[in-house]
Amino acid sequence: MKRDAHIHSPYCPHGTKDSLNAYVEKALESGFTDISFTEHAPLPFSFEDTTPEKDSGMDLKTLSAYLEAVSEVKDRYKKDIRIRTGLEVDFIEGYEEETRKFLDVFGPMLDDSILSVHFLKLNGAYHCIDFSKEVFAEAARITGSVSDLYNCYYDTVEASVSADLGPFKPKRIGHPTLIHKFQLDHGEAIEDRLRIEKLFLLIAAGGCEIDLNSAGLSKPGCREPYPPEAYLPYAKSLGIPLVFGSDAHSVEGLHKHHEKFYNNSTIPMK
Repeated sequence: MKRDAHIHSPYCPHGTKDSLNAYVEKALESGFTDISFTEHAPLPFSFEDTTPEKDSGMDLKTLSAYLEAVSEVKDRYKKDIRIRTGLEVDFIEGYEEETRKFLDVFGPMLDDSILSVHFLKLNGAYHCIDFSKEVFAEAARITGSVSDLYNCYYDTVEASVSADLGPFKPKRIGHPTLIHKFQLDHGEAIEDRLRIEKLFLLIAAGGCEIDLNSAGLSKPGCREPYPPEAYLPYAKSLGIPLVFGSDAHSVEGLHKHHEKFYNNSTIPMK
C-alpha cells in the first residue's frame, strides 16, 4: 500500500482551489493506492482565530459541502483508489468540551482524522505559532525564550494525546514537531530530544499514530520532516504506526518528498 494520509482541498480557506479530481488524478499517476482528504475542521465556535485572515479552519457552513464533495469523488474513483474522508482537528487548550461535542456529531461521518496543535495559550492569549516567523518570535518573547516556547508546545501536544475527546477522537497526532518550523530562522540550537522521546512514549501508551509529515522539508526555516528522520527508529522501537502525509495544500505539493520514506526499507510505513 502506498498511502498519503494528510491532504487538504479546495475547501481549505488558506489553500488553493485545485479540484479534488485533480488531487486524485495525480495520486493515481504517482502510484498511490490510498489517500485521505483531511481538511482543517471548523475551529470551536467560541474560539477567536488569531490569524490575520481568520482562515485557519473551514467555516461550519462549508463542512457539509466538503463532506458531500469527498463522498462524490470517493464514489467516482472507487474502482481505482481508496479515498478516505477526513478532517484535521485542532486541539486548543481550554476548548476540549467544544471539540468533543463537534467530534460526537461529525466523527461518525469520517474514515480518518488527525489531531494537531497550531495554537498555544500564552499568558491567557492564543497564538498560531506556525503562522510566521514573526508570530513565533513574539510568542518566544512572551514565554521568555525559544526553549520555553518549545516546552509549551510539547506540553500542549502531550495534553492533546491525553485529552478525553470522546469515542471519535483522532488517533493520529499531526506533525508532532511542528515547533521546529522556524528553527533555521531563530538560529538557536534547542535540545529537545528528551521532550520528543517523552512525547513518543505517551503516543505509544495511548495507542496513537504519528503523522510522518513531509511538509517541513519544503519550509526554508525548517528543512526537515515532522518528526525528524533521526527519531523514526525510536518510534519503530515503540511500535508506533508511522503514517505518511504530505500536508499538501495544492496538487503541486501532493506527495512531495514521499520518496525519502517509501524508498527507505527501514521505515515501517502504515
